Order: sequence, then C-alpha cells, then structure tokens
Amino acid sequence: MKENTRLSEHFTLREFIVSGIAIRHGIVNNPTEADIRRMRLLCERVLEPLRRRFGVLRITSGFCCTELNKKVGRDGNSPHLTGEAADIHISDPEVAWKMVTFLQVQGIEFDQCLLEELVKENVRWLHISYREGENRQQIKHLRLKRRKLGS
Repeated sequence: MKENTRLSEHFTLREFIVSGIAIRHGIVNNPTEADIRRMRLLCERVLEPLRRRFGVLRITSGFCCTELNKKVGRDGNSPHLTGEAADIHISDPEVAWKMVTFLQVQGIEFDQCLLEELVKENVRWLHISYREGENRQQIKHLRLKRRKLGS
C-alpha cells in the first residue's frame, strides 16, 4: 500500500505510519490490510468529524508495528498496534476538552479520549481510539512526568 493512500477525505496513510523514531532506528512500520481498515474506521467515524469542526489536525502518532511500539515505550495492548488509535497535537488543554465535549454532544462513538501532558515540557496530545463495536467512551486526563521516545 502506498503512503499517499487516502484513509478518508482529509487523512492519508502516511500520517499514520511515518515516524522519525522508526526512520532513525531502521524500523519498517507497515500495517496489514486489517490495520488499514481499522485506521479508515477511526478516520471516518471520529477524526473526520473533529476535522470538520476544529480544522486541521496534526497526527503525531498513529499505527505502530510491534517493534516501534516497544521502542516508544508503549505496552503490548496499545490500540496503536492495530490501527485503532491516533495521537493529535494539542496546543491548549481547553481545545482538547472542547473536542471531547463535541464528540459527546454529537453522540460520536470513541473508545478512549485521553488528554496526555508532559508537564515539565509543556507538551500535550489527545489520544483518540475507536474500536468497532466495543467502545467504552472513556475520558481521562493524564499528567506524565516523562515519556520514553526511543533513544
């Protein structure tokens, strides 16, 4: 599958699979057809409505193969492994909460919306996941001391 493959109107496969850490460590981050199908569902059902309401979304992490997932310090149950999650850059926590509220008010299904912050670095992202038929509508705010990002 080519990187410029469209997952939905505004999202491409490239946004989900290109990773500086993977490039730096020579990790091939190729999803399966099933992973791509799940990425499409995430885009169509959750990310596109957010894009239409809030404008351009910058995905900082999408699909991660097992090797890349370990390198960035995630556990073996991460929905990034199956194409069911994306992390979106958030400049302001207020925007994240507006996004979460929008999803709730519009009745848009999601599995998790986690506002994750590296407090000392003033960096934040919104982890959004979607699982076909098994969504928990879980919302959390996680303040992290640090995150392993592959050395």
